[in-house]
Amino acid sequence: MLSEKITIRKAREQDILGIVRLLADDPLGAQRETATEPLALFYRDAFAKMERQEGNDYYIAEEDGQILGCMQVTMIAGLSRKGMTRCQIEGVRIASDCRSAGVGRHMIKYAIRLAKQAGCGLVQLTTDKTREDAHRFYEKLGFEPSHVGMKLDLTGK
Repeated sequence: MLSEKITIRKAREQDILGIVRLLADDPLGAQRETATEPLALFYRDAFAKMERQEGNDYYIAEEDGQILGCMQVTMIAGLSRKGMTRCQIEGVRIASDCRSAGVGRHMIKYAIRLAKQAGCGLVQLTTDKTREDAHRFYEKLGFEPSHVGMKLDLTGK
């Protein structure tokens, strides 16, 4: 059951370590993230870049100062679909002890409200093809698997 004390707000610099810990708290994230103290400077640099980019924000769900979940929400202006602005949701993570408690649903509904307020005509998200539980979760919220996502790793790994 979702607590009424849970709030969603834009992340602040002091939240970065908690966000990175959430990103690293699964088998895929553990391979990609470095959630150690002191926090690697590249996370702080990336957060500063996001803060300078209008319409690209990290949000956290918290209760009593504890981060329960996070997501990146980006508003993307474009020419396709008659100049439609779209909302992209990425990096959604819920603390392992809070999964299936309604936190993720609350966060996605919040992102959808943000998208509507920004005049978006579409909300899209990405989820790794191996995250079958996440696929079912998003489909229950009305998302459809309409496209195939592809990535090209430029890091040389």
